[in-house]
Amino acid sequence: QVQLVESGGGLVQAGGSLRLSCAASRRTFSLNAMGWFRQAPGKEREFVAAISLSTGSSRYADSVMGRFTISRDNAKNTVYLQMKSLKPEDTAVYYCAAGRTLVMASPDYWGQGTQVTVSS
Repeated sequence: QVQLVESGGGLVQAGGSLRLSCAASRRTFSLNAMGWFRQAPGKEREFVAAISLSTGSSRYADSVMGRFTISRDNAKNTVYLQMKSLKPEDTAVYYCAAGRTLVMASPDYWGQGTQVTVSS
């Protein structure tokens, strides 16, 4: 019932920046938070960032704190992930997710992913 569509991935040099976007097809009362996960080749999927759609409160993985910023545009049902000072280890498929809380233990909806490649 809710589709998430990511955009903004691509190839960037180490130290550069990218902004990812995730648009939700609709908002429901159970869709309280949106965020991002990533999965590098041969690695487990890991949490990156999440934001409360109501309060704007956010949380980040330690590995990206200070470099990545998550934001929301509720009028567009869209969240963004501004990524700065990118490192080769940030290379991964980035997945948008939507869930009930900022914990994002088991998101209810997933996007199909967008590739981010950081070259050294």
